[in-house]
Amino acid sequence: MLYRPFGKTGEHVSILGFGAMRMPVIDHRHDQVDIPLATKMIRYAIDNGVNYVDTAYAYHGSSVTQPGTSESVVGRALQGGYRDKTLIATKLVGWSVESRADMDTVLARQLANLRTDHIDCYLLHGIGAEGWERFLRLGVLEFLDAAKADGRIRFAGFSFHDEPSAFQPIVDGYDWDFCQIQYNYMDVDYQAGREGLRYAARRGLGVVVMEPVKGGRLAGRVPDEVQSIWDSAAVRRSPAEWALRFVWDDPDVSLLLSGMSTMEQVVENVRIAGEADAKSLNETESALIDKVRRVYEQRTVVPCTACRYCMPCPEGIDIPMVLAFLNDASLYDNAAGEKVHYHINKELGGTASVSVCTKCGQCVDACPQQIQVPDFMEECTRLFEADGAV
Repeated sequence: MLYRPFGKTGEHVSILGFGAMRMPVIDHRHDQVDIPLATKMIRYAIDNGVNYVDTAYAYHGSSVTQPGTSESVVGRALQGGYRDKTLIATKLVGWSVESRADMDTVLARQLANLRTDHIDCYLLHGIGAEGWERFLRLGVLEFLDAAKADGRIRFAGFSFHDEPSAFQPIVDGYDWDFCQIQYNYMDVDYQAGREGLRYAARRGLGVVVMEPVKGGRLAGRVPDEVQSIWDSAAVRRSPAEWALRFVWDDPDVSLLLSGMSTMEQVVENVRIAGEADAKSLNETESALIDKVRRVYEQRTVVPCTACRYCMPCPEGIDIPMVLAFLNDASLYDNAAGEKVHYHINKELGGTASVSVCTKCGQCVDACPQQIQVPDFMEECTRLFEADGAV
C-alpha cells in the first residue's frame, strides 16, 4: 500500500480509502447491508494497509428525514482492534439539522453509531454556495471549533457539489484541514475540477477524491469503441484501473475513495494501490486516456453546459441534473444505471419527478443554446419513470 501526506494534518493516508456508500446489500435493498460480507471487506482492506474509511449519516437507506445504516455497519466492522488502525471519516448532512444545537445532537448519535469517542475526519456533506450559507447561519463554524477543541473531532473538512465558482469562497471561509471533491478523467472541469484541486492543495488542504470511476460508469459496461482503445495499450489494465491510475497520477491528490461492493473489487483495488505512484503514467498512457475521453464526449446527447439559466423550474425539476443523467445513459451505454442514480437523487429531494413537466417553455426561453428541454423531459420520463424501463 502506498501512502501520501494528508495536507497540513501531519497524517499520512493510504492512497486508497474505503468508501462505505456502496457496500454489498441483500435482495437489492440499499438499506439492508450484507453485514458479514461488508465486515470482511472492510477488515481485509485495513489488514492490507488501508487506513481511511469514509461513511456518512445519509449512506445506505436514508431519506430526507431518516439516516442510513452505513455508520452503524462501519462502527461494528471496526471493533476488535480495527478502530485504532484507521481514520474514520463521516459527515454532517444539511437536512439533519435546523439549529446549532442539532449539530451536537447529530454528532453524538454518529459517535454512538460508530462506537467511538472521536471522529478523525468530519465533513460538512455535499455543500455548495447555498448549503454553505445555510450552515453559516446556523452557527457551524462555532460548532466545528468547539468539537475540535473538546476532541469529538480531529480534522474538519467538507465535501463539495456545486458550480466551480462556489468552491474557492468555501475553501477560504474556514481553516479547513481537508476537502472532498468529485474528480475523474471525465470530470476535470466539473464542479471543483482540476482548478479547484490545485487551489485546495496550495492552501494546504488534504484532498480526498470521490467518484474516481464516476459512480461505476467508467468501470462497468464499457462501449466497444472505448474498450478497443484500452485493448491497444502496451500494458493491459481494466477500465477501472485506468480510471484509478488517472486520479492517483496527480500528486495533489491525497487519496481516493472507492465505493466497493464486492470482495473482488477490494482485492483488486488494494493491489493497484500498491503500484500507482504519482506521475507514473507515461505520455502514451496519458494520451490514451485523453482519446477515451474524446470518444465518450462524442456520445453526448444533450449539449447542456449546466449553466443553470433554466433554473429554477416552476415544477421543481433540477433540469441540468436530469439532463446529465440522460447524457450519461448514452455516454456509458447504461440507462438502467442512470435510472438508479435518478431515483436516488429524487428520493433525497434533489429533483422533482420529470413526469410533472408541464411543457411551459420557460426553460427553453432561458437556455442560451435553445435546448428543447420539454422534449428531453419526455425522453427522461420514458427512460427513468416508466415501469420496467431501462
